[in-house]
Amino acid sequence: EIYKGKKPLAGLPASYAEPEDDAESLEITLKDKLTGLKIVLTYTVFNDYDVITKSVRAENTGESEIRIERILSSSTYLFHKDYDFVHLEGAWAKERTIQKRPLINGKMSIDSKSGVSGWTHSPFLALAERNADEEHGEIYATALMYSGNHLFEAETTANDLVRINVGINPFSFHWLLKSGESFQAPEAVLVYSDEGFGKMSRVFHRFIRQRICRGKYRDGARPLLINNWEATFQNFNEERILEIAQKAKSAGIELMVLDDGWFGDTPNGIHAFGDWKADHNKLPGGLKGIAEKIVSLGMQFGLWVEPEMVSEDSELFKAHPDWCIEITGRARSIVGAGGCRRFLDYSRSDVREYIVKTLSDILRSANISYLKWDMNSTMTEIGSHALPKERQRELPHRYMLGLYEVLEELHQRFPDVLFEGCASGGGRFDLGMLFYFPQYWTSDCTDALERLYIQHGTSMLMPASAMSAHVSTVPNRQVGRVTPLDMRAYVAMTGQFGYELDLGELSEEEFEKTKEHIRLYKKIRKTVHEGDMYRLASPFESDRAVWEFADEDTTVLMYSTVYARAASKRYNVKLRGLDKDARYQDTKTGVVYDGDYLMYHGLNFYQHRDYDTKLIVLKKMLDGMPNQ
Repeated sequence: EIYKGKKPLAGLPASYAEPEDDAESLEITLKDKLTGLKIVLTYTVFNDYDVITKSVRAENTGESEIRIERILSSSTYLFHKDYDFVHLEGAWAKERTIQKRPLINGKMSIDSKSGVSGWTHSPFLALAERNADEEHGEIYATALMYSGNHLFEAETTANDLVRINVGINPFSFHWLLKSGESFQAPEAVLVYSDEGFGKMSRVFHRFIRQRICRGKYRDGARPLLINNWEATFQNFNEERILEIAQKAKSAGIELMVLDDGWFGDTPNGIHAFGDWKADHNKLPGGLKGIAEKIVSLGMQFGLWVEPEMVSEDSELFKAHPDWCIEITGRARSIVGAGGCRRFLDYSRSDVREYIVKTLSDILRSANISYLKWDMNSTMTEIGSHALPKERQRELPHRYMLGLYEVLEELHQRFPDVLFEGCASGGGRFDLGMLFYFPQYWTSDCTDALERLYIQHGTSMLMPASAMSAHVSTVPNRQVGRVTPLDMRAYVAMTGQFGYELDLGELSEEEFEKTKEHIRLYKKIRKTVHEGDMYRLASPFESDRAVWEFADEDTTVLMYSTVYARAASKRYNVKLRGLDKDARYQDTKTGVVYDGDYLMYHGLNFYQHRDYDTKLIVLKKMLDGMPNQ
């Protein structure tokens, strides 16, 4: 069957067509006459995007139960093996490092078994023609729109046929499909590029921004925020938060986010996960009081939560110990900061109802326009008190379905709230999450040098508009490195810009420079978030990172030195995506360049010292005048 548009997937996030004739779908139905198992393969082609999406649905039309032990979303064949296996690996605070290995006969794979898409291997794989680079070579790339256990494998046969399999990880997976029931596998997003990794990424970026992200904050500017976490951690009171907010407001910041520590009756709030009641010792007027005071300053107010966890000393746990994920009779691994947190079982409807009600009450109790949803662990001892023995291995997927249900309900109830995702940084930064969170905390590491690597690798798949990036204090909290304020700001400006420090602790000179940074960001954020990104130099392959963002009117170039060398040479940077027949003016120096000069000759940079970072803004001129 071929039809216009694209159907949603039951219980799962999925890309969408807008309007309906934006896409065309093909459904192929296969049926096993012996068992009554029916498989529906769905392929969607988008008219304005070089993207194909694929998904699989299993239906039991027979009379007997069927056990699903493996069901993937996409299987794609290539007809020779002269490709590199390219993926994004990492760890906490070191997410999405680009890895490249030649294909070999047999299987090569990446996966997650942790209950979340995870820090170790992002749900993304590209098979790249040998010697492919940013501008040249064929790329076949696949990303999975799913936030749980995943598998990506490339299997090469003796005759060099390559099969790419993508989907839910079969490890410890089982699904009992009774007569009349169906099972929907997640959606795979496939991109082909004949112009290297650069084109591949730009296709993904545009598609994610416009056909996966949705709601009020899909398009347009999102607020520039300051988060108190690295300024105070959990040691704060209302007076301290207001001091940070007042200084931030005077600098031009638009949103104040109150992070961990606002709830509970202990100094660090560890024993309050699940109850989510404001600590009136810190906040005498509760959330409503602090929100009113922040809003009276002319700022928006935001809040951090971690609603997938519960503390053993909480009222919720004491009332409902069976609401936690655990295997009856088995010892439990210590998870979470402080070792006293447990995973709530989102496969249970009573848990989901409680979470939706609790967060709805919080969001209605105060003028809250932003919510940061964190998740700080991986699943261990995976078992549910609510599932029978034969369905226990369904829990990881049922958990994800429950989480998606909760996020969708909150998304519908609070369309004016900006939701940001977080999982100890980038531990669950995937296409499934971006259906609910238009931006994600890219990494808990805020060091500007580390962020060059993290954001470069992340940009292989994710657009700048989805990558939250903040300026933090020095020495950096994670690595102890001291980097210049310009570097910290310019690197963070290439994502969703924000601050993670107390501006009151800056010198007068640093504060004035910060105000300049903020004014500059507000001028360029549309270009950075909605323009095309070109990675002109990689920190993984050179001693610098160079990124360009370009739209019809403006080009933003960020050049950052990793490490300088004595007697350093001149580096030439040729820009991309410009109009070669137009002229462009540097908004800071006033120098005017021809488009063909910038693209074919380029700009020269000298690396005199470590971490030297520059940001250049070029405006396209109309009739000899800059386009303001």
